[in-house]
Amino acid sequence: MRLGLVIDLDTCVGCHACAVACKQWNTSGTTGPLTDLAPYGAEPSGVWFNRIRNFEVGDYPHNKTVNMPMSCMHCEDADCVTVCPTGASYKRKEDGIVLVDQDKCMGCNLCAWACPYGARELDPTDGVMKKCTLCVDRIYDENLAPEDRQPACVITCPAHARFFGDFDDPDSEVSRLTRERAGQKLMPELGYKPTNAYLPPRVSRPIPTDDVRSKSLIDNVKDWVNQAIAR
Repeated sequence: MRLGLVIDLDTCVGCHACAVACKQWNTSGTTGPLTDLAPYGAEPSGVWFNRIRNFEVGDYPHNKTVNMPMSCMHCEDADCVTVCPTGASYKRKEDGIVLVDQDKCMGCNLCAWACPYGARELDPTDGVMKKCTLCVDRIYDENLAPEDRQPACVITCPAHARFFGDFDDPDSEVSRLTRERAGQKLMPELGYKPTNAYLPPRVSRPIPTDDVRSKSLIDNVKDWVNQAIAR
C-alpha cells in the first residue's frame, strides 16, 4: 500500500481551506500543537503542514493563475529519512507514510535542507521538526465513518480538488485520475520518487508558439516552484 494525494490544479481556487483545516486538525492531533508566531501582528506566521503557492503562468492574454498546494510528498526514496542522524524521520512500510518521531528529533534541520519541496518546518517553540502526516491518526480511526477516514484537507476542500487513496491499487480513484488526466509528480528528475501527484490545468485557449510561451502550463508551474524554493 502506498497512500498519497492527488491535487487538481485545474479546480483548486487557492482558498486556503485545506491549509486551515490541516492546521486545526493537527494542532490537536499526533504532532500538535502547531506554534503560531505573532498571529495578530503585522506579519503573522507559524508552523503549517500545507502551504498554497500562487503562480501567474504565461503572458496576457494567454495567462492563467495556478494555485498549487504543497505539503510532504511522502517520497518512496526520501532523503529526509536517510539524512536524519537520530532516526527520528522514518517511512512506514505498511502504507508509505513519512513521519517524524518527535521524541527522537533534536531539531538539527538536516531533513529540512534535504527536502526539495520545503515540506518540513521546525517548530521554534517545541524545537522539533514537524510535517504532514496524511492525518494518520484520522485515516485509521475506526470510530469515524468510513467516508470520514480521509485527511482533513481532502474532506474540507470546497472545490473537490484533493483526492486521497492508495497509489498501489490501479483501480483506486487516485490511480485512475493520475492515469486519465496525465497526472505528474513534482520534480521527478531529482530521483526522490514522490508519491503525491498533480493534475495539470486544462488549457482552454491556444498557447502561443514562441519558445517561452509554448511551454506547457505544468512546466511553467515547475519553473515558478523552483524559483520560489530557491528564494
